[in-house]
Amino acid sequence: MAAETKMVKDCVLNHSDNDEEEEENFSDDGDWGDWEEAADKDDDDDGGFESDFVCLFCDSRFVSCDLLFQHCLPSHGFDFHGVRKELKLDFYASFKLINYIRSQVAENKCWSWEALQKCQLEVNFPWDDEKYLKPFWQEDSLLYSFADEEEVEGEEEEEGLDRDDLIEDLRKLGDLSIVDDEAIGESSVSNNDKCKDVSLVSKQSSADGLVVNGKGKEPRVCDGRLVGRNIRKVNENYFGSYSSFGIHREMISDKVRTEAYRDALLKNPSLLSGSVVMDVGCGTGILSLFAAQAGASRVVAVEASEKMAKVATKIAKDNKVFNDNEHNGVLEVANSMVEELEKSIKIQPHSVDVLVSEWMGYCLLYESMLTSVLYARDRWLKPGGAILPDTATMFVAGFGKGATSLPFWEDVYGFDMSSIGKEILEDTARVPIVDVVEERHLVTLPALLQTFDLATMKPDEVDFTATATLEPTGSETEARLCHGVVLWFDTGFTDRFCKENPTVLSTSPYTPPTHWAQTVLTFQEPISVAPASVPLLSGDDDRRGGAIGTKECPASSIHLRVSVARASEHRSIDVSLEATGVSSKGQKRRWPVQIFNL
Repeated sequence: MAAETKMVKDCVLNHSDNDEEEEENFSDDGDWGDWEEAADKDDDDDGGFESDFVCLFCDSRFVSCDLLFQHCLPSHGFDFHGVRKELKLDFYASFKLINYIRSQVAENKCWSWEALQKCQLEVNFPWDDEKYLKPFWQEDSLLYSFADEEEVEGEEEEEGLDRDDLIEDLRKLGDLSIVDDEAIGESSVSNNDKCKDVSLVSKQSSADGLVVNGKGKEPRVCDGRLVGRNIRKVNENYFGSYSSFGIHREMISDKVRTEAYRDALLKNPSLLSGSVVMDVGCGTGILSLFAAQAGASRVVAVEASEKMAKVATKIAKDNKVFNDNEHNGVLEVANSMVEELEKSIKIQPHSVDVLVSEWMGYCLLYESMLTSVLYARDRWLKPGGAILPDTATMFVAGFGKGATSLPFWEDVYGFDMSSIGKEILEDTARVPIVDVVEERHLVTLPALLQTFDLATMKPDEVDFTATATLEPTGSETEARLCHGVVLWFDTGFTDRFCKENPTVLSTSPYTPPTHWAQTVLTFQEPISVAPASVPLLSGDDDRRGGAIGTKECPASSIHLRVSVARASEHRSIDVSLEATGVSSKGQKRRWPVQIFNL
């Protein structure tokens, strides 16, 4: 159920103005000189800096992570940077390490690094568990700032991570939560003037509007002061957004969407006839009406929006399927969140035969409604009951210049305005875009990113990290620029439950467009790609002929590492994207991680 949100394109167009305002805070040489000067002055005051950095092993507090680590070595025998270097820990492993130590010390105040036998580390790292990607302390400032510049290993010299850029990037990200490993994205912008500045030299709030960057190799970490936001208010705004009839018209008019659900409900009589059906997030009640039409014995339509619950009730009465003391139909409407359903109607746990919901958002997981569906499954669905749809699959492919605004600006009534297109493209590398991408604009083959079995998955599996390899389309005879990746999803009504008529709802660029469109993540730097059979301009893969991913030495494949996780802003998601270009001889070049919020 993709809410009608303000398109990220608007954010991109307005972003430049925000940048100009921000630039006034910089000195001429681009550093934070005036802020540092002000910070030094503040430091001389009685109050001084707030000591945000808490020791890993004791209660000592410090004004910087450097001072914290200087304390840890003589006091606790723990050399953080030395351990990272010795064990070859990348950012994510280091992030896990910090959370692991926090958890161990919380359980046992006497725990020490020396207690972890070196022989144990030679077998495996006890912090390898994915659970340590979640901040052990939600207000752990150390997680913002511990990383030094990381040198990429390999023969080719790659772009390093600039620490100042990183701090500024994280400052702007402020409101993001940790994405498992690294994170992935969709398109809705939430203005935020409560984001805490993670840079000690500046105590100014982050800029208005979501400004997501791709320079930092850091995953998102939520500011603990934001986690305490009133979730109920966010829910009210979310459900209130669905009281607009325009949104429901857009969704119902989406024939791909509506007809897939109609066919699943009306063309599988063995599943629906005589069944108890629950529709989570019913909206107008269209899916509940299909279920009643299919012969369900009881249909429970759950809708949290008060206005839409009344609308669904009126529609059910008008179509003579409503059930109450005055009506003998089968459909009842509960104005409630599904997590609080028992307060609204009488229903026994594990009494539902079929659970149906159109829960999908942009990039599949935006709006985080899937967790509510899984709650309903675990609470109300009978053992062996059907959930529709029962599978969801995410795909990724690389897109070329044609999917960007560059071609338009290159020739405007005969005038070259490409400088505008380039500026827009730079801005889109910071925010996800929801738009329809045509098949002809893809420059790689599609790759499977992640699959979900909705009948068996656990709620925490909504957050994930996955890898994929993009191969250039085989028909190409020359190198082409890959400007980024496009994400889409399919949901399946498989023959596990829909035995007479299984069907698929696809939002692919290869099928008719839907209101979900696709989610576009733009690279900071385009990557030149070509099949391995295409001869290189440099004559061979010698790096002196050009860096991998350039026109002289195009990549023969792009390896992606993508993560998606629920953000600290309720119902938003964080996305991270890491790309590695691989030459035909196996040489690699890795680009810095990009971070997006949807």
